[in-house]
Amino acid sequence: MKIILSKKKLVQILKEEKDLGFVPTMGAIHKAHIYIIKKSISLCKKTIVTIFVNKPQFNQVYDYKKYPINIKKDISILSRCKIDYLYLPTAKQIYPFGYNKKIKISSFCKKLCGKFRPGHFEAVVDVIDRFIKIINPNKIFLGEKDMQQLKIIEEFIKKKKIKTKVIGCKTIREKNGVACSSRNFLLSVNDFIIASRVYKLLYKNKKSLIMKKNILKKIKSKMFQFGVKKIDYIELLDINKETRPFKKNKKYKLFVAYYLGSTRLIDNI
Repeated sequence: MKIILSKKKLVQILKEEKDLGFVPTMGAIHKAHIYIIKKSISLCKKTIVTIFVNKPQFNQVYDYKKYPINIKKDISILSRCKIDYLYLPTAKQIYPFGYNKKIKISSFCKKLCGKFRPGHFEAVVDVIDRFIKIINPNKIFLGEKDMQQLKIIEEFIKKKKIKTKVIGCKTIREKNGVACSSRNFLLSVNDFIIASRVYKLLYKNKKSLIMKKNILKKIKSKMFQFGVKKIDYIELLDINKETRPFKKNKKYKLFVAYYLGSTRLIDNI
C-alpha cells in the first residue's frame, strides 16, 4: 500500500492506471468500509482509498470537531485490506480556490436530509467531483446506507457525462441490526442498544406504514420511549421516482434520521 500525501505525485502515479476503483471515506474505517473496499478490489485491478474529513459538508462546527479521527488505526486496517493506494490530502489540495457554492445538483437534495442540512449535498458532490478530477477512476464505490447521497452523486455524474461508473454497495449491519457508520463510535453502550431497538421497530413496521395512516405516530412515540432525543424524519419513498410509493409498489425504502444525544444517525430499510 502506497501512502500518498501530494496531489501532484498522486496524479503522476495514477496517470497510467487503466482499471482503477475509488473508495472515498472520511476515515474512522469500519467493516462497511472494508466490505466496499473488497468490492473494489474484486472488480478493479487497482484500488485507491481516500481519507478526507470534508469540513464544508458539516452544518454544525461542533459536529465537525467531534468527528472520530484515528489515522494510525485507519492506516493499519487499510494495509491489511491490501489496497494499492491511500491518499491523505490536505484541504488546500482539494480546495485551492475555495468551495464551489454554486454547484447544481438533483432536486432530490431538497428532500429527507436536505431539509435539515442545507448545503450538505452540494458540498458532498463538490468534493466527490474534485476527487474524480484528480484521480480519474473507472469506478467509484459508495455505500447504500447513504442512499440519498448515492443517488444524488449518481445523477450528477450521469448529467455531467463523467465516465466514472457508480457502484452501489449494500448496507452492512452490526449483529444487532444497526447500520455500520463512523458515527457509531460516538455512541454510548446504551445508545447503541437504543439504535438496535429503533432498527427492529422500523423493520417490523415497514409494510404497515403503507397501509395504516396512524401507525407513524405510534412508531415515533415508541422511539421517544426508547430514548431517542429527536426525529428529523421517517419517510417511505420509491427511490427511483423519489415519491411516496403506491400500495403495490415493492421498490421502496423507509428512510429515517434521528438523534441519540447529539449524534445524528441515518438509515434506510
